[in-house]
Amino acid sequence: MNLALLGFLMVATFMTLIMTKKMTPLVALIVIPSIFGVFAGEAAGLGPMMIDGIKNLAPTGVMLLFAILFFSTMTDTGLFDPLVGRLIRMVHGDPMRILIGSVVLCALVSLDGDGSTTYIITIAALLPLYKRFNMNRLYLVCLLMTTSGIMNLTPWGGPTARAASALKIDPATLFLPLIPGMIAGLAFLIGLAVYFGRKERARMGEAGITADTEFTGMAVSQYPEARRPKLIWFNAALVVTLLTLLVWGILPLSVLMMLAFAIAMIVNYPGVADQKERISAHAGNVLAVVSLIFAAGIFTGILGGTGMVEAMSKAVVGVIPPALGPYMAPITAVLSMPFTFFISNDAFYFGMLPILAEAGAHYGVSPEAIARASLMGQPVHLLSPLVPSTYLLVSLVGIDLADHQRFTLVPAILVCTVMTVVGMIALAFPFVA
Repeated sequence: MNLALLGFLMVATFMTLIMTKKMTPLVALIVIPSIFGVFAGEAAGLGPMMIDGIKNLAPTGVMLLFAILFFSTMTDTGLFDPLVGRLIRMVHGDPMRILIGSVVLCALVSLDGDGSTTYIITIAALLPLYKRFNMNRLYLVCLLMTTSGIMNLTPWGGPTARAASALKIDPATLFLPLIPGMIAGLAFLIGLAVYFGRKERARMGEAGITADTEFTGMAVSQYPEARRPKLIWFNAALVVTLLTLLVWGILPLSVLMMLAFAIAMIVNYPGVADQKERISAHAGNVLAVVSLIFAAGIFTGILGGTGMVEAMSKAVVGVIPPALGPYMAPITAVLSMPFTFFISNDAFYFGMLPILAEAGAHYGVSPEAIARASLMGQPVHLLSPLVPSTYLLVSLVGIDLADHQRFTLVPAILVCTVMTVVGMIALAFPFVA
């Protein structure tokens, strides 16, 4: 059978099974490519292909494992509790400040890379404020979701990890040029919060804004017994040092995360029992993410080892007008919005991205540029009914998913557009090859 046709059938089968929830992404990433690898006549060579794929993704898997453990541990220690308390005092009584604080707090808490945890923590801290002043809760879910979509582009976030894994790119190399676009996206959201705040001020009237009303917010840490308030300055310095070394690139990101986590555990939880307890508390999140990364090694290993990616890319190149070929990066950025809305991140990054990258390579567009461009649609992706954390968000706030989608779609598209334009200006991905 034609390799290109077989590859497209494999991707289509994978997408269909994921979208219809007939198979979990973890199982589909292992089973589907194995079956199609046999159909391609490569049964004898599947083992080495799989091992090569897993080896290529091992550094990413290690980085994600320790990044989740590190930032979750920092949250457990109560590192962010004083910042949350200060935010609540600063925004207290003024809807505009509350809305701006929602963006800042969500961006901070999103550093752990887990959307569900971010929503739980931020809504616990902020929803009482919105209820107290009878504010429009659509503003809350809009700002939280779009902020989370931007912050998910960190190297330990799901989309960036998937893109790096699919194209065998170092996550730090992929991430650093995205920072200007992320900053611009957050600045846009703060401006949007100001716009929402003015509307709320007008609705409430000056009499409704009382700066002296008492309010006690909830702490960020979900494990009170794990807090270490006396070590807050040490933990803050550790995080700043980690982020500084990340930017400098002195050591591989996976090694930095391992060292930071080990230091954090030794200083904050010197007892073996306490260390085991903290690791166990976050083992579920770690297993879900890391197992997916290693399973992706099977998919990418077979997709590349059998020659399917090359054959598929040639087929795609054949239908792209040559005049548009050098513009593959911005085209990918635009396509990422509808594609990641209608299909899952797993299907898009492991199924579609390798094809787009190979097609771009024919026109001199680097895989890194295509990978960065593919991340631009994440704020829109989170609106998809395929995203479990979105259901958690709307259920916690108490609004209808359809209302959320209608209200947030335009702001999400605007955020994606801002990040894309700034990304092109900052050469995170070129406008033209």
